[in-house]
Amino acid sequence: MEYIAHRSEDQRDQSVLDHLTGTAELCSRFAAPFGAADLGALTGMAHDIGKYSEGFQKRVRGGDRVDHATAGAFECAQRNHIVAAFCVAGHHGGLPDGGIPDDDPDKPTFFGRFNRAAEGRLLPYGAWKQEVTLPQAKQPPFGGKHGQLDAFFFTRMLYSCLVDADFLDTEQFMAGEAPPRGCAVSVETLFQRLEAHTAQWFPPESEVNRLRCEILQQCIEQGGAQTPGLYTLTVPTGGGKTTASLAFALRHACAHGKRRIVYVIPYTSIIEQTADTFRKILGADVVLEHHSNFIYETDEKGDATPEAQRLMRATENWDMPVVVTTAVQFFESLYSFRSSQCRKLHNLADSVIIFDEAQMLPLPYLRPCVSAIAQLVARYGVTALLCTATQPALSPLFQEFLPGVPIPELCDASIPRDPVFRRVRFEQAGRLSWAELAGRLLESEQVLCIVNSRKNAQQVYQSIHGEGAFHLSTLMTPNHRKAVLTTIRKRLDDRLPCRVVSTSLIEAGVDVDFPRVFRETAGLDSILQAAGRCNRNGKNPASESVVTVFQGETAPPELFSAAIAAGCEVMEEYADISDPAAIESYFQKYLKLKGARALDTKNILPTIQTERFPFRTVAKKFRLIEQDTRTVYIPLGDGAPLVQRLRDGERSRELFRDLGQFGVSVYSNHFNQLCANGLLEPVGTDSAILLNLSVYSEETGLPLTVEANFII
Repeated sequence: MEYIAHRSEDQRDQSVLDHLTGTAELCSRFAAPFGAADLGALTGMAHDIGKYSEGFQKRVRGGDRVDHATAGAFECAQRNHIVAAFCVAGHHGGLPDGGIPDDDPDKPTFFGRFNRAAEGRLLPYGAWKQEVTLPQAKQPPFGGKHGQLDAFFFTRMLYSCLVDADFLDTEQFMAGEAPPRGCAVSVETLFQRLEAHTAQWFPPESEVNRLRCEILQQCIEQGGAQTPGLYTLTVPTGGGKTTASLAFALRHACAHGKRRIVYVIPYTSIIEQTADTFRKILGADVVLEHHSNFIYETDEKGDATPEAQRLMRATENWDMPVVVTTAVQFFESLYSFRSSQCRKLHNLADSVIIFDEAQMLPLPYLRPCVSAIAQLVARYGVTALLCTATQPALSPLFQEFLPGVPIPELCDASIPRDPVFRRVRFEQAGRLSWAELAGRLLESEQVLCIVNSRKNAQQVYQSIHGEGAFHLSTLMTPNHRKAVLTTIRKRLDDRLPCRVVSTSLIEAGVDVDFPRVFRETAGLDSILQAAGRCNRNGKNPASESVVTVFQGETAPPELFSAAIAAGCEVMEEYADISDPAAIESYFQKYLKLKGARALDTKNILPTIQTERFPFRTVAKKFRLIEQDTRTVYIPLGDGAPLVQRLRDGERSRELFRDLGQFGVSVYSNHFNQLCANGLLEPVGTDSAILLNLSVYSEETGLPLTVEANFII
């Protein structure tokens, strides 16, 4: 009898043995970079032996669903390969929580399923022994203070190898041949492309460009000289940080056989800008941009082009030379239990990972994030680079997980202190009413004002409303904000009046250059990031490029109190608040004021260390973006046909990804107010379509409050 694993639409059969062998070979290859090739082979061979049951053979011919994963998990567990057992148990439904050894057999925990198998309650699958021999594998070494964390992380990495191997082997059989995936361009070729692109920078024509070239050269030299590990790159705003960090990564990858570059960015508002820069330098075919707002190219019929299909497949497992993604996508995948999110993780091994704007690592999850970075560096051949103009003081945290491991700085300490990068001067304006602030803004032809809330942004904008006035906040769709930013940049270049009121979304890496900036009181890092939008290209004297720090008409949110307090202390102690010593002092004070509990508010690491493999429990806790928001889709412009597809009942992942450009996230009370006024057409429980388009302003997006005359 031939035991069948899969049957294709054209009635071809893949035997269980062929599928196990193919999956084991891939899984072993994927696990080899972190020294687990033998365990990968065992996991791949064991994962589907439950398909040797008569019940599954009926299933593959059209019968009812059966549990085929627990059998392989039970066989691995009996051989004391618990890590492999967890991976096999979860290869379809996701990694289970461990539970406790005497869990009821009907519980969905790992031990519950093990006990169900031990009681003989699985469909008989013993025929596997006639065809399959499970390979021997050594036990992974876990122990010491962080043994539980090590095992937890290793299990997820091996799980990634298994689920990707399982999917790829199945995909190839079902399709008859492997569809185009990945990209064969080497990191050596990419480095040559970068050298060709930056050759035009030499010889530099200005003092700023001289320093940018010096930073670039230092990063290239350090990329070849430094061994794999953890590094910082502290480059002042306007110093060419993005290209310099890419240069380090590519040179380092060439020198040490790293397989890919992963660039992690805190906000979707700057990810497109960075990805476009990389595509111009390296070529569009080698850069994968992976975030919720990315729209893939379509043909005249509206179908994804072949190149877009290749890129979409690459988002599944990150099999591309350069990946640009968000911190949410990156860290939530590292703590997920789902196969779809974990599938890419094994491709992080032997890579260079750059964390842009490192000061934006989320404080409530800072210890889990640092722990994950430390795991990748210590055990998976990763070189990590913390890249920013305002370097957070993370050495004590990293020492907890990487004791004795240094964190060298790549950039010469004298460069951030160079007078060329002192492009602004700071002034304190004290408390200003919104009317007083508006008067100050109207005195300048080109000025940027950054405030602490969307409400403040709308109020100040209304006070300066008129020709050349612009508003930016997350009450506008991403597509809308992008269009406004394009207009702003053009007016700045054309020296036309341009007065912008924005929330902090414009601070981190958005490439704009204003001669004057106002910043509502916030943390020192935010103030310095705001200063990076002033005289960014050094065209004006520093004495004429003023960053004014002011207290708004309303008290700042309580969330900012520790950051503001630490910033005020530093501003009293240091004459130059942009000095690296001042920045380090600020972060030390800030973290001390917040306290250790604020760095892991969901107790994620203690949960891992005290419970038995709590994969699902931890995944539910680890949410960088809290779920107290809902999405309102705006059917304007290119968003209208997408929204119509939603109305017609389509619920594909691709549609929701494309719709992201036309959605506004609002808090539940705001969403409920819009609903109560009859302005929304609900779509499921967490999203809706805006019905009355007159509510959505071309200038400010959704209103914070709804007037009665908007009621339909």
